Amino acid sequence: MTATNTTARWMKSAIAEAAKCDTQMPWARGARRAATIARREEQVIPRALAARVQRAS
Repeated sequence: MTATNTTARWMKSAIAEAAKCDTQMPWARGARRAATIARREEQVIPRALAARVQRAS
């Protein structure tokens, strides 16, 4: 057995284990996070405008 055979076998098993991982990394969830922030802002802005109109009356 040579070093390249051992490295190739180790690398194959490492790649297989990494493919099984389902953890969301912070940089991989950008679209989902942006959608959540947009929904939150849609809820906050109307409340702020309503409070501003109420104070002006």
